[in-house]
Amino acid sequence: MDGSAQTYTDIEPFWDRQRWPSFSCAEMACSHCGQAYIWPEFMDRLQTARTLSGRPFIIYSGHRCGLHNARVGGAPLSQHLKLAADIGIAGHDRHRLYQACRTAGFTGFGFYSTFLHVDLGRKRSWYGQGKAKQLWQIF
Repeated sequence: MDGSAQTYTDIEPFWDRQRWPSFSCAEMACSHCGQAYIWPEFMDRLQTARTLSGRPFIIYSGHRCGLHNARVGGAPLSQHLKLAADIGIAGHDRHRLYQACRTAGFTGFGFYSTFLHVDLGRKRSWYGQGKAKQLWQIF
């Protein structure tokens, strides 16, 4: 299964637990409806970043269905509509987390006050609202 959006209960039997031991299909699925999207290249990079960081990742948001993305104010062409990850930064050295994700090959970075957004879209970066820029300004 590659690049298909279905409910995570349908996809779970195909989830490669040995390849991605740090993540579950359920945590990467849409929290609104359970829709999931398997993208092996993305998951390989996320697992690599997790290994390089040396710390567990808390995923705030992975895949989002269109309705959920609209409800949370996501961009109309958000990478979350396919697969992206918002990684909680609590307990992480921000520089090490960013470097691990960059080394793993992520190309899109959103710097927020409570999480780091990563994706495989075009190369770009941005800051969230509030104190995000001040928090991440060393990058």
